[in-house]
Order: sequence, then structure tokens, then C-alpha cells
Amino acid sequence: MRLPSLSLNAPDLSPLDDALRREWLVTNSLGGYASGTALGANTRKYHGLLVAALHPPGDRTVCISKLDEDVIVGNEVFRLGANEFMDGFYPSGYIYLREFLVSPFPSFVYAAGNVTVEKSLFMPQGKNAAAALYRLTNRNEADMKVRVYPLLTCRRFHDVVDSESTPLNLKQMRDERTVTLTFTSPKATTILSASEGTFIEHPNWVRRLFYREENRRGESCIDDVYQPGYFEISMSRGAVKEFAVVAAVDENSQECVTTLNSVGTSTFEVKKSFEVETRHKASYLGCFHDAQNRVPISDWLSWVLLAADSFVVRDGGDARSVIAGYHWFGAWGRDTFISLPGLLLVTGRFSEAEKVLKRFAGYVKNGLIPNFVPDASGEPAYNTADATLWYVNSILQYLKYTGDFRFVEENLWPTLQTIVESHERGVTNGIRIDSDGLLVHGPRLTWMDAEVNREPVTPRAGKAVEVQALWYNALKTVQMLAGKFGHKALAWRCSDMAARVRGSFDRKFWNREKSCLFDVVDDAGGDASVRPNQIIAVTLDFPVLYPDKAEQVLGIVQREHLTPCGLRTLARNDPQYRGRYEGDRQNRDQAYHNGTVWPWLLGPFTTAYMNVKGPEPEAREFALQNLIHPLFTEKLFEAGLGTVSEVFDGEPPHRSGGCISQAWSVAEPLRAYVEDVLQVRPLYERQVLHAGAHLEG
Repeated sequence: MRLPSLSLNAPDLSPLDDALRREWLVTNSLGGYASGTALGANTRKYHGLLVAALHPPGDRTVCISKLDEDVIVGNEVFRLGANEFMDGFYPSGYIYLREFLVSPFPSFVYAAGNVTVEKSLFMPQGKNAAAALYRLTNRNEADMKVRVYPLLTCRRFHDVVDSESTPLNLKQMRDERTVTLTFTSPKATTILSASEGTFIEHPNWVRRLFYREENRRGESCIDDVYQPGYFEISMSRGAVKEFAVVAAVDENSQECVTTLNSVGTSTFEVKKSFEVETRHKASYLGCFHDAQNRVPISDWLSWVLLAADSFVVRDGGDARSVIAGYHWFGAWGRDTFISLPGLLLVTGRFSEAEKVLKRFAGYVKNGLIPNFVPDASGEPAYNTADATLWYVNSILQYLKYTGDFRFVEENLWPTLQTIVESHERGVTNGIRIDSDGLLVHGPRLTWMDAEVNREPVTPRAGKAVEVQALWYNALKTVQMLAGKFGHKALAWRCSDMAARVRGSFDRKFWNREKSCLFDVVDDAGGDASVRPNQIIAVTLDFPVLYPDKAEQVLGIVQREHLTPCGLRTLARNDPQYRGRYEGDRQNRDQAYHNGTVWPWLLGPFTTAYMNVKGPEPEAREFALQNLIHPLFTEKLFEAGLGTVSEVFDGEPPHRSGGCISQAWSVAEPLRAYVEDVLQVRPLYERQVLHAGAHLEG
């Protein structure tokens, strides 16, 4: 299967500010990653050649910031590295950059002093390691040298280093082509090895690096990195030479050596490792198209599929987690189960979906799954009213794809019973069934959960519209399963509760004045803010909204919220609307759900559109050209190259913001493209959705 490729030449890499917003990302299936910009300069504290997940998938630690190169021909020195300080760039090696490629790993092609330097970066799967493959061509009638300078650190990826006030505690050792650094806090050993040349020890601090994106976000933006010395490789005139620099990280020094050796210490071995990784990605794409042979092959879809793969990570041993977004998000319950159908079911990774579902079943507490699963040192946070209901929906989607009721009965059914029974009794944060059957909850428990000065920006306390839609869908799902598994009393109880929910929803949520749904209902009445959350009521397999109102909801969401890259979170004529997602955290959080565009909502909107319009060719073509293509063929290459950002501005030109690669931004539009636009439906959909039909009434 051919891998997709993106090439940017010198004209594409200007102006400078635009080029620095183009970022590449490589992941290692452990939660670790490598990332930087198309110009080779780091603009975020989260950038690094090796950001290791020391306790997968968490404890992400920036271990190697980057590799910079000098080309030395006679008395001339050409510095290819690029680093920004408060007063400008030094060096500014991007002036020698002739081409930047992602195919799918990043490559840089420099030309300076009649020398061409090609550098390709990659990470091997399942290892906290990274490698740079170099190919040098010397067209001079003189010998030359190249020096590779590692810039190292050892810090949590949210932090920065001030070497004068809080110096890194490190020990350095070297031999001919290797340097080993041992850090105490965090505890880690980093080894770098070159396949050619000599390591020359020359300790130095590069101080006061400036990260422009962090400065723009109001975050810590000044950092110090350590330079232990450099690798020096000599070349004769007219020669072509290949070599590699490999880095590995581990808490245990011997394990670090083992990891390094597994990638390779010779140029031949490292090239073989690179080929293994490219074959792995090509095989992944090939398996998808073999299984989904009705899905047309395209470069943009290949990029989306590779992005989808990047979020699925190993969680110690055989377990699996979903990373919500790169660079800084971890495993989040809500994000995981909104994303799971697109990441693991549409792509046919059913066994991994089972591992994720089983893992979260073990986290259930008082009938809730956690919204946030921290690193090993922390406790899960059960601060969500909807994540558990998305979890139930994921089980329903799993069944539609696999028909494996046995797996659900043996592994998940007790959890599902606990969820329903706990909600009947009332769970934490005021989450309980009200007398009208609707689910009531406290503030800041929905996906619109931003806060400023510890006060929720969009509190939505009471009965949020999408929570009710999900609650009804969950009850109908458990009803169906209870009937299938012979729990008739529970089946009838869920049927009765669902009927009461649907009747109350119809009476209380319809806004006759605007012909749409209230966003939140409480004892005082309905919140008439026009938000896109109501589209969920038109999307789910068991819709709480009666069909005669679905088209009106679709219409208002299309008019007020639809953009080429997702749905606005608030109508533009609302006094709270903010069209730009920018500034410090407080300003960004004020805009986060008050106008900012979220790409993940294109998935539910596309499904709702097809539900209302029907799978006619005209509707499918409209959805492809107006809902899917603008996001996946244009926005895919504006920020995180080959992936989709977390959010975009509400106002044109819809500049990207937040994480450069977000799981549900990729997963939900991908799911909708395959299931709804192409009408490649889950194999067991009809069988599953009609399994409990005899209990209707």
C-alpha cells in the first residue's frame, strides 16, 4: 500500500511565521512522540525529538529537544540548526532549507556550501527511542566535516528549565561514538549513539530559548537546554555518506541500552528499523482497505487513518488506551468513547476496542467512568455526567460491528447493570434521575467544561440536552441487552424509564419560539442559547427526539453553526459569542465553548444530516463536498501536518488552535465519512438494533 506524501519546497516555507505554524508529529504507540516545525525550530515547550512516556501512556518527559547540524567546508561553517531567542534566531539555518517532506516521517533537505544534507527522523513503535538518518553529498573539491549537536533536557513536558535557579542534576559519560546522561529528577537515562565518526565532549548550556507558541498562549516560554558535545563525521571530497544518530530513554540504564541496540547502532541496522516502521504503516493502510474494500483509496484518507492510529497506545502489558490529543492531553473518558467508533471500529481493530472497554469497566465507581485517567501517581476524576453514557454508546457500536453479545455479557454486562442502578439511586456531583425521568446534574459536568477563576464559563447545570439524548440511548441499549440476556425485569424497567424520558424531553425541551431545542432545562425553564449540542438528539441510534422535529433542529444547526471545519459552539448573534480562540488561558477558556469551532461535531452533524435527508446520492454528495472534504483536504495541512487540530476560530479564515492533533477531531468525521457518506454500514447493525424490538410498547 502506497504511503501518502507531503512536500514543501522553499517558496512553501515562507513567510516565516506561517511556516513555523506547520508542525509535524510522530508517535510511538506508548504515549511518547517526536514533534517540531517544518523549519526545524521548536516553538513549543512540548516539542522534542524524543518525548518519552516513562510510564506508558503517561509521565511524558522531554528528553531530547532536537539535533542541530554544522557543515564545515575549509574555513566556512554553515549552521543548519534553527533556534529562536527573544531577540531573534540564532542560528537561522532555515535559510539553507530547500525542502521539507512528510512521507509519513519528516525529512529535511538542506543545501549549503556545495553540500546537500538530508535528515529523516522516525520513532520505532513500542520503544522510547528516536533516530535520525543522514545522507550527505559533498560536491566540493575539498574534504569536509559535519557536526551533530544534541540538545538535551529531562523535564516534564508541561515545564521549562532555568539552569541557574533549578539546574538539571545529571551525570555524563562517553565513549568513541556514544554519550550517556543519567538524570535524577525525573529519573531517566538517555543514550545517544552515532553509527559513524566520533563523539567530542564539550558541555555547554543553550540558555533562554524562546517558544513563540507558548508566549502566544500565555504559558511559560523561556527554556534552557544542555549540549553535552557533538558527533563529528569527516567526509572526503566528492563523497556520499550515510550515517545515523539514535537515542533511547529509560528509567533503567540497562533497559536503555537494550532499547538502543534494538533500533540499531550501525547505519544498516537503523535503515532496516526505518523500513520496518514504513512497512508497518503501509500494512495498516492495506489492512483497512482490504477490510473496507468499498472505501476509495486517497492520500487524504491515508493521512486521516495514520492520524487515527497515533492515538491508540499501549497501557502497560496488553492493555490499550486512547490519547485524547497531542501534545498535552492524556487518556480522557469522554474523549475515548466519542472517539472509539472512528478509531477502532471503522478501522476493524475490534480486539483493541475490547481492551479499551474492559479497561474502563475496571474504573467504574458509583456507576460512573472517569473523565480523566491520570498518570500512575494520581487518582481518576469522576467529574462528568456524559462520559459514562458515551461509554454505553460505544458498547452498542461495538456490537453493531462485531455482533459479539457473548463478549459483552461476560465482560461488560455487570458494569452496565451497575451504571443504570447507580443512576437510579443517584451518583456523585448531583447526577440523578429527576421525577420526570430526565437526568439532572451539577455544573461543569458536560463536555463544555471550561472554567475561569474556578467558575464555569458555561455551567449548564440542570438537564443538558445532549445528556438527555445519551441517557435515553443508554436506557434503550441496556433494555435491548437485558432482553437478550434474559433479564426481563430490568428490560421492562429500562423500557418504562426510557418512555418517561422521551415524553418529558418532548414536553420540556422544545423551544417553540426558535423551532429548536433548549440547550439546558432546569426548574426555571429552558436556556434558549442556540448551541450545537442539540444535534446529538438527531444522531444516536435510539433518538429521543421525535422525527417531525429532527429536520428543524438540523436546519438551525446548519444555519447557525456549520463552518468548513466543524460546528461553532454558539450562534454568532449571541452576546456571549467570541469568534477568536486566542490569548492567555483565561481568554481562550472564555471562547472555548462560546463560538470556537470544534471539528468533532462534524461527525454527529453528518450523521444527523443523512438521518434526515436519507441516503440519497444528492445528500451523500452534499455531505462529502461540504462537510468532509473541506476538513480533510484543506485543514489537514494547516497546523499539525496530516492530522486535525482540536479547535478552530469561529470567524474566517478559521485559524487552528488548541492541540495540533486531537483524537475526536479525527475519529468522528472519519466515522461519519465511512458510515454515512459512503454508507458502509456496520455488519450487524440491523440485527443488534432490532434485538429488543419485542419489548417495545
